[in-house]
Amino acid sequence: MDVTHEDRPDFLARPALPLVLLLAVVSALVTPPARAQISPGPLSKAHSSLNGATNCTACHKLGAFRTYKCLECHTEIASRISLGRGFHARVVQKSSGSQECSTCHSEHNGENFNLIRWEPSLERFDHAKTGWPLQGKHASTSCQQCHTAARMAESERAGIRMKDLNKSFLGISNACVACHQDPHQGRFGKKCEQCHSTNDWKVVGKFDHSKTRYPLTGAHVQVTCAKCHTAGADGLPRWTGLKFGRCADCHADPHQGKFAPKPCESCHTTSGWRTVSTGLVQTNFDHSKTKYPLLGEHISVHCSACHTGGDFNKPLAFNKCTDCHLDPHRGQFKGRADKGECSSCHTVDGFKPSNFGLKEHAATAYPLEGKHSAVGCEKCHIPAGVATVYKLKFASCTDCHKDEHRGQFAVAPHLNHCQDCHTVQGFRPSTFTLVMHRTTRFSLAGAHLATPCGDCHKPGITAQFKDIAQYRFEDRSCAVCHRDPHKGQFRDRMSRVSGGKQAGCEACHSVATWGDLSRFDHSTTRFPLLGSHRAVSCDACHKPPNLEVKLANADFHAAPSACEGCHADVHAGQFSESRKVIGCASCHNSAKWKPSIFDHDKRTAFPLQGEHRNVSCDGCHKNLKVINDKRVLFYKPTPKECSACHGPEIKKSRV
Repeated sequence: MDVTHEDRPDFLARPALPLVLLLAVVSALVTPPARAQISPGPLSKAHSSLNGATNCTACHKLGAFRTYKCLECHTEIASRISLGRGFHARVVQKSSGSQECSTCHSEHNGENFNLIRWEPSLERFDHAKTGWPLQGKHASTSCQQCHTAARMAESERAGIRMKDLNKSFLGISNACVACHQDPHQGRFGKKCEQCHSTNDWKVVGKFDHSKTRYPLTGAHVQVTCAKCHTAGADGLPRWTGLKFGRCADCHADPHQGKFAPKPCESCHTTSGWRTVSTGLVQTNFDHSKTKYPLLGEHISVHCSACHTGGDFNKPLAFNKCTDCHLDPHRGQFKGRADKGECSSCHTVDGFKPSNFGLKEHAATAYPLEGKHSAVGCEKCHIPAGVATVYKLKFASCTDCHKDEHRGQFAVAPHLNHCQDCHTVQGFRPSTFTLVMHRTTRFSLAGAHLATPCGDCHKPGITAQFKDIAQYRFEDRSCAVCHRDPHKGQFRDRMSRVSGGKQAGCEACHSVATWGDLSRFDHSTTRFPLLGSHRAVSCDACHKPPNLEVKLANADFHAAPSACEGCHADVHAGQFSESRKVIGCASCHNSAKWKPSIFDHDKRTAFPLQGEHRNVSCDGCHKNLKVINDKRVLFYKPTPKECSACHGPEIKKSRV
């Protein structure tokens, strides 16, 4: 291979000389004493024989000092450029001739000047520019290991002009055998790269064994060459003449002839010795023709798992699964009629999933119905490997389900019988009806019959059940559910015990409707309702604040008991004496405002006698005044003389 810069110094490489100097050089050829003054400098040691002005034309063309003749002398380089071989053929154009040589090889710099310039250095030189990049193990090889005179081809030696061929980088072939000894002694030709690579000699990655008479398949692909191609009599690997017609040519018979005359391949393949062919593969051995055909997962079971010790003639038990398999359920199903035979729930296609479904579960002591039919097996039979429990308690719902009511129904009569209120069709809605509610300690009546369950049975009623609905109440008084709108005004009345229980709100109200106050007995108060007061509405006396229309916020203790607390004084204060009000009851009663119960005989100085008893009040009391735009009858003063009412004629007649 041609891997080089030039192998010896070439010639000068200087900028073009000025015209005047050029003329001086020409003149010097005619005038010998002036020659020494023309040269730009001494030549390198390799070209020292050409020093002197008389030798300029050996390297330069006459009259054109920048036109060089390097390749006329260095023919070994010229031929490589012409043939397109090596480094120079890639950096020098054929048409440029010797003009590009001075780019790398400069002359006239003195005897000791090195004509060869490596870029960037000899150690870091890019070998790919030679046309043969260093790859694999070659990348770490030093230059001197390959570029030696001993590795040069004989045909190349004569053309290299460098005296010490060990210093030249020319003449090296890129054939492997130029550097490496052929261990095959030419039996496979000289193109080692057909089988080997520069990465590792021992890895024969490029050799295609499929093109031989014995293509490698299965596990044979991984076998090293030396395992089969052992050394022959000459100590070298044997590449031909190997026996390969039968497995026994290489492998010993582990069955010791028990299956003779059947060949190994009737049961085995090259995929691996432990991979045994079955009826699913086109081979001579078909397990389906035995007493126990292999089906499902059994197909992938290794022979030695059943035929221990490689003894294929030993009889095996296979009538029951447990002949080969351990019972992973630890005898939980031995009580069945089939004594827990695995095939009742599993198949040879796989242990999971089980083929035990709803139909099979219906035949157990606990058929799955309603919502239970959609529950996955693992929800009840918690997976725990061989410790999984299949025989479960199921007498009570709480055997599986958490008590959502936290023991509220644990006591009689329910005793946590969830089925009293729920069904397997769904937890909601509850089957607890109004009729069933009558059997509880709080029978629903009146407006309570139309109350949704959640209005009473809700979380947060008591601290114990702040996050779940409360169903059992030790205190069943109205105040548990209802707020006292009267703010304790009737606490005493509500605390009165009747029939063994406190009256509570029912002292006044009933469950029929909140507005029904028929139970309140006003006669037990300090102001019994009599007469017309019976027909007066509550809010007429017990007035709600802030012009409200409901009694919820009324102060019932603030209602006045005096007449004037509710009734306006129609007499404009004429019966008040010294700011002391004479009560209305002195003249009127609650039965009726009119007629008055005023006793004229006892309370006035003018007893009504005789015909006066039949005279109406306004027959004598006619003193009307306008007070606050209203006409008010004033009873005083009223004259007592007869003439004041009957006129002067009465007086005369009496005289």
